[in-house]
Amino acid sequence: MKSPANPDVTTAIQHLYKAIHSGGADPRVLELVHLRASQINGCSPCVFAGVASAKKHGETDERLHNVVTWRETPFFTEAERAALALTEAATRIQDGAPGVTDEIWDAAAAHFDDKQLSAIILNIAMTNFFNRINRTIREQAGKTW
Repeated sequence: MKSPANPDVTTAIQHLYKAIHSGGADPRVLELVHLRASQINGCSPCVFAGVASAKKHGETDERLHNVVTWRETPFFTEAERAALALTEAATRIQDGAPGVTDEIWDAAAAHFDDKQLSAIILNIAMTNFFNRINRTIREQAGKTW
């Protein structure tokens, strides 16, 4: 299954990514956020592409292999942990999920300024957007990009 590309959508997405990357958040944090949301959603093409992109930004195999278990490992900073907790809370929106609690929000806000936090939140949203599209059209890891 493939949907036809719409140039207006492509342009809009490019503007959103420009906003994300001009927000001042560390690109490695953005990569971790993207990878964690994609893992939660079971989006194989985004996990595949996310790992490749993170490596280009200097991520190590050790850290990438442990994103899924970030709470139980010593490999992440407090800021990265706050971003990952925010990612999980914003991504897991099934019935009954608590969502982003005050504690999660306050931890993220303690590590990131408003502009960085906005970039991280938009990155979480864009990742979830692409995860859902890829699941809908049954995109497979490594097939297209």
